[in-house]
Amino acid sequence: MTAANIAFAQVIPQSILPERVISNNNNNNNNNSKDNNNMTTDYSQSASHDGGQIILAFDLYGTILSTASISHALSKHFGQDRADGMAAMWRTLQLEYTWRLNSMGQYQPFSTVTRSSLLATLRSQGEILPEDDVGALLDEYNNLHLFPDVAGALKALPGIAGVEAYVFTNGTDGMVRSSLSGSPDLAPLANVFKDVVTVEEVRAFKPAPSVYWHLLTKVGKSREQAGDVWLVSGNAFDIVGARSLGLKGCWVDREGKGWTDACVDGKEPDLIVKGLHEVVEKIRRVQGN
Repeated sequence: MTAANIAFAQVIPQSILPERVISNNNNNNNNNSKDNNNMTTDYSQSASHDGGQIILAFDLYGTILSTASISHALSKHFGQDRADGMAAMWRTLQLEYTWRLNSMGQYQPFSTVTRSSLLATLRSQGEILPEDDVGALLDEYNNLHLFPDVAGALKALPGIAGVEAYVFTNGTDGMVRSSLSGSPDLAPLANVFKDVVTVEEVRAFKPAPSVYWHLLTKVGKSREQAGDVWLVSGNAFDIVGARSLGLKGCWVDREGKGWTDACVDGKEPDLIVKGLHEVVEKIRRVQGN
């Protein structure tokens, strides 16, 4: 899909979610509350008498989807030894380009940024791939694997009273649609999310303030109610951006290294979890319900 063909639709419950998912969302599918993943916590009993709503905005890349998992596709061209480093460089440049565009007051769709950062990675390694192979790698970016803790945690959410889950991402409408409809890992979980919020309408990337104000609008909250919304992200810059505007921040520290970001004092996460399976339980403890 080219940039010109990407629709600037932001919260897209009917257009971005596959028809089978829309149908599932309209049914009370209790099967989703069951889980065979031993990392899942069963919150259904304690949540049935919760004292308040929890709005969860899940970052996609680096929180739900592992960007490092693209190394498998890269290994087919360069071998696994080189692929891991190239995947890390691709992600680093991808994020760098979004920040540079923000700083310059410019915008390109995330699909374009992802392509540009891939090409820069290849050039830095002295590599050139045919256009068909570049396109195939970009298609694989829409099939990134979930982190191990994600599937069980997301499957449990529909059975938890008072929880609304959203995807909140730099990704484009087209990229997210492809993942939600075609990714073997993510597609079965698409019906967990009430809506998908992308950044295309505001034409900026995280952590620009306009992106988080946009999220609040789409989940039905005013700026004064920013503290009612929890951003769940594995990206420190995302947490700091949200916290700077009054949103709550739940940082996913899968490596267990602790919070080290020192960009802005006093904007540490409200919560730190080891995986998504801990999110709801810890938020309920903080909120006292």
